[in-house]
Amino acid sequence: MQETRDTFCRICESLCGLKVDVETGAGSETITRIRPNADHIATSGFACLKGLNQHKLYDSPDRLQTPEKRVGDRWVSISWDQALSEIGAKLKSLRRDHGADSIGMYVGTAAGFSMLHPIFAQGFMQGLGSKSLYASATQDCSNKFAVAHRVYGFPFSQPYPDVDRTQCLIIVGANPVVSKWSFLQVPNPIKRLREIQSRGGSVWVVDPRRTETAKVAGEHVFIRPNSDVFFYLSFLAELIAQGGVDRERVERHTTGFAVVEKLAREWPAERSAELTQIAPETLRAMVRDYREADGAALYSSTGVNMGGHGALCFWLQEVINTVSGNLDRPGGTLMGEGIVDFARFGVRSGMFVSDNRSRIGGFSAVNDAFPGGVMADEILTEGEGQLRALFVTGGNPLITMANAGRLKRAFGELELLVTLDIYRNETGSLAHYTLPCTSPFERPDVLFAFPLLMGMQSRPYLQATEPVHAPRGEQRDEASIYLDLCEAAAAPLFGSRIAQRILQGLRRFDRRRRTGRGGIPGLPQEWILSLLLRLGRQGSFRKLLGAPDGRPRETSGGGAFLGERIVTEDKKVHLAPDDLVAQANGLDAAFRQQLANSGLRLISKRSHETHNSWTHNIEEFVSGERRTNHLYMHPEDATKAGIEDGEVVDVQSRTATVRVPVRLLADLMPGTVALPHGWGHQHASGLSVASRTQGVNVNLLAADGPDEIEAISGMAHLTGIPVEVTPAAGPRAEDNWSGIADTA
Repeated sequence: MQETRDTFCRICESLCGLKVDVETGAGSETITRIRPNADHIATSGFACLKGLNQHKLYDSPDRLQTPEKRVGDRWVSISWDQALSEIGAKLKSLRRDHGADSIGMYVGTAAGFSMLHPIFAQGFMQGLGSKSLYASATQDCSNKFAVAHRVYGFPFSQPYPDVDRTQCLIIVGANPVVSKWSFLQVPNPIKRLREIQSRGGSVWVVDPRRTETAKVAGEHVFIRPNSDVFFYLSFLAELIAQGGVDRERVERHTTGFAVVEKLAREWPAERSAELTQIAPETLRAMVRDYREADGAALYSSTGVNMGGHGALCFWLQEVINTVSGNLDRPGGTLMGEGIVDFARFGVRSGMFVSDNRSRIGGFSAVNDAFPGGVMADEILTEGEGQLRALFVTGGNPLITMANAGRLKRAFGELELLVTLDIYRNETGSLAHYTLPCTSPFERPDVLFAFPLLMGMQSRPYLQATEPVHAPRGEQRDEASIYLDLCEAAAAPLFGSRIAQRILQGLRRFDRRRRTGRGGIPGLPQEWILSLLLRLGRQGSFRKLLGAPDGRPRETSGGGAFLGERIVTEDKKVHLAPDDLVAQANGLDAAFRQQLANSGLRLISKRSHETHNSWTHNIEEFVSGERRTNHLYMHPEDATKAGIEDGEVVDVQSRTATVRVPVRLLADLMPGTVALPHGWGHQHASGLSVASRTQGVNVNLLAADGPDEIEAISGMAHLTGIPVEVTPAAGPRAEDNWSGIADTA
C-alpha cells in the first residue's frame, strides 16, 4: 500500500516542502518517490535535484545500522551498551589524567540543519567542561559571525537582503542558483532573481566566473580572485564621493563612521582597478544603481568568506549597507525576527559570546568555537590541554578542512576518535568508533535555528514534521546519543544533574511509549520541540503539524531593528571596531603582494549534482564523466601553458600537488582556475560508490596552522589560492593523501 506523507527538506537553508511517497507492507516502509509540495506556503512547488533524490542517500546499503568498533584494520558491529560503556570509560580516564580540554568536538554543517542536534552536542561539551569545540563555520562563514558580534553586538545578528522588495541587488562571490542562499531561506532563486528585474530593479553579479546566477539574471562583472576587500573599499569611497551616505541616519544610529570614511578615501576606484580589474566606470555605474534604488542590498557568500580577507569584506559590506540608509529598510537589508529575541537572550546568558582563546595561536572563539585550521596543531603539539580525543558530528573534516593530508596524520595520533554519522566516511574510516544516526526522514523536527530563532526567511513561516518512516536498524538521533554519552561519562548534560535526570527519565519513558511514526526509541523530541515553540508563544508541536504546508508568521518587515532590537551596549551600530580598522590599515602590503603575483588563482565551484561531499554515494550523480571533478581553465590560459581540453594536469600549491583532468571554460576570468570541492573519497571504507570515484580533494592545496588563517574570524584561506598548472609528470601516486592524487 502506498501512502503520501508531508515533510520538508533539511539539506540546506531552502527547507523546501516535500511530498514523500512511502510503500508500506510486510512490516517495512520504503520511500518510492519524493515530490515538491506545490501548496507549500513558501516554496510553492520548488525543490532541487539533490533534495528530490536524497532518499537514495539514506536508503543505501552502506548506511550504518549498528555501532561499530575498529579492531586493527577490521570493523566489527557492537551493541550500544558496549559502545557507550567503552567510550564513557575512556572519557573519564582522559578527564582525570589530562583535563576536560583534552577532549574536543568538530561540528559539521549537517548538524546545523536540525534543531536539537547542535544544542545537545554543545550540552555534551558543557557537561564535560571542555572548551575544545571546533566548527565547519571556520571553513565557510565564521567571518560573518565574528563581524556581527563586533558591529551588532551578537554573532547571529545577520542582516539579509529583502529579496522580494529590493530594487538593486549586488551579489558578490555567491551563486544562489546552484548553491541556494546562505544565511537566508530563498527557495526557487531563479524565479526570485528574475522578479527583481521584472519590477524594474537591477541585479549585479561580481565573480571571477560567469556563474549560473549571472546567466539567468543581471549584469556580470569579473573580479580577480581574493581582491574583494579592495572592491569593497572602493565601493565605499565612491558611495561617499557620489553623496550616497545618509548622514542623519549615520549620526543617529552608528558610531565610528569618520574613521571608516578616512580609510575609504585612500582607495579610489582607479587604485583598486589595477588589482580587481574592475574598470572605474563600471564600479561607478554599480554604485550609482545602488545609490539611486529605492531599497538596495549588497550580499556576499562563500566566494568572499573563504578568501584571505573575509572578515574585512563582510565588515565593509555591512558598513556600506548601513551608511547608505539601507539597513533596516524595506527593500534593503533586514534583521530577522525569530520566535524569541535570541540576540538579547544570547547576550544575557553569555551563549555564543565567550571570550575563550585557543591554546595554539590564541584565537578568540567565534560562536564558542575555535578555528578548525589549528586542530591538527592542537593534536600534534604536546603540553597542557593537548587534544587527545575528538568527536566528529555531522561533518567530514578530512574532506572539508584545509591541508587535509596533515590533518589525517594528526587524527592518527588521537587516543579516541568517534564519529556520529549515517555513513563511515573518510573521517569515520580512521575512527575508533562510529555511532549510527538517524536521517532527517527518521526523526521529528521543526525549522532549524536560523529561521526559527533568528527569522532569516524572505517569507516568514513555521513548520513541523513527524518522521517519514522509522529507522530500519539501530540508528539513534544525535540528541539521544549525546544524552547517553553524558550518562556514560558521568558528565551531566549542560553541566546540570537536574537536566540530565529529567531528560533520562523522559527517554526511559519514551522507550516504552515509542512515540512518533514507527517509534524511535530515544528522547521524546516532540515534547522538547513543543517546549521551544511554547517559549516563543507559537503553540505546540502537535498543533503545528496541523499545518503541513507551513503556517505564516507575522513580522515587522523592516524598521524595527535600529534603536530597538540591537544589543550593543549603546544601542548603536559600531562601524569601526578597533581590530578590523587596524587590519584594514595594513592592507597596502597585501595589495602590493597581490599585484606582484600575476600567476593563476584557484577558486572552488559547485555543480547541480553534488552537495558538498554528501551526494557522491548516489550512483547516478557520479556516473560517466561525473566520476571525477575537473580543473576548469580558461582557453587562453590553457594555450599559454600548452594544455589541451581533457588532458591530465598537476595543480601545485605551497602545500600539495593534485592530479586531475582539465576542462576548458570560457566563463572563467583569465588567470583563474576552478576545482570543485567535496571530492577525494578513495579512502572512505564505508562508501562503496563514492570510494570508486576518481576525484581529488581540493583542500589538500590549502594551508592550515596559526600563521595561515585569518586572525579575527579564524577562517582558513580556501579560495583565491596561488597555484601552478602543468601537464602531468612523474609516476602515479598510490595514496592521494601523500601529495599527488591521480585521477588519470
